[in-house]
Amino acid sequence: MTAEEILARLVAFASVVGQPNEAIVEWIANYAEGCGAKVTILPGPEGDRANLFATIGPAEVPGFILSGHMDVVPAGEPGWTTNPFTLRAEGERLYGRGTSDMKGFLACVLAALPALAARPLARPIHLAFSYDEEAGCRGVRHLIEALPQLCTKPQGCIVGEPSGMRAIRSHKGKAAARIEIRGRSGHSSRPDQGLNAIHAMAAVLTEAVQSAEALKAGPLDASFAPPYSSLQIGVIGGGQALNIIPDFCAAEIEARAIAGVSPATLLAPIQAATAALTAQGFEVSWDLLSEYPALSLATEAPLASLLRDLTGQEPLAAVSYGTEAGLYQAAGIEAIICGPGDIARAHRPDEYIEIGEMAACLRMVEDLGKRLHC
Repeated sequence: MTAEEILARLVAFASVVGQPNEAIVEWIANYAEGCGAKVTILPGPEGDRANLFATIGPAEVPGFILSGHMDVVPAGEPGWTTNPFTLRAEGERLYGRGTSDMKGFLACVLAALPALAARPLARPIHLAFSYDEEAGCRGVRHLIEALPQLCTKPQGCIVGEPSGMRAIRSHKGKAAARIEIRGRSGHSSRPDQGLNAIHAMAAVLTEAVQSAEALKAGPLDASFAPPYSSLQIGVIGGGQALNIIPDFCAAEIEARAIAGVSPATLLAPIQAATAALTAQGFEVSWDLLSEYPALSLATEAPLASLLRDLTGQEPLAAVSYGTEAGLYQAAGIEAIICGPGDIARAHRPDEYIEIGEMAACLRMVEDLGKRLHC
């Protein structure tokens, strides 16, 4: 099958984040096994989702991982001009949810399997396809934990997030949390008899805003835009009516950290502010929604040199969005980002990938196989 044909099959699976993914995992497993790959399906603790790991070549020697996620964000935006889960070709563009982020990369990797299997590889190429990346890289953590039982420690990992086929050495880390405050309702004419959850949240949000401003002073890393770690309040809700003391308020806050800074530590002052509310009679919950570390690969790293050779371009220093690459690096495996598509097209109506981008990705994977040839 061509990469375009495989992409059409993958897009047809509405593998939305947080939902069961048995159908797409089964299809990929059957296809990869048919190409000669050794496939392992790794169910997650949720019970209805799984990662997939496949190997071409000798698993007992160090090789390379090609990493991508099978899940996509929902496609409920009104701006779609056709069914988002039916691939549509128009000129050089292929439209559909997940084409850029990141089923286009998966399709190229799978399309390359027959050529990879046809050559005796001295070192293996592994496929590591995860679930629920869009919910904070949840699935890949279980896959990484299982790697010692699946293969010898790999030399490196290429994460195929959309980058226009330009390798990227670094990205920011992220941590996100949901805060819920419960107070006591009552008539608004007697605020002394209630506990206003929105007023209590205001103190927490003030701390968040002040923390966000303080981060602008540094530490700084000029390779990122902006060059400092950041923090923002993204969601807030609470209250029932104007004349009722609100007994509930919730907010979601995220922090994005430059390399060398722990994302979770950026949220610590906000968490401390919520904890202080318990002394005032409020019930407070703090739920860490997601957390993954920054990626930082040195310019002279062997993996950066390899991608420079494979793509013919100097890797970019950094991007501000996050990927699973930081988790691979934290596990002691060099990682870098390089994939077809454009992150600017992701998470929006009429997402698309260009045929030329997929052709370039297919060449990269096949050229990697040539380098590992016996």
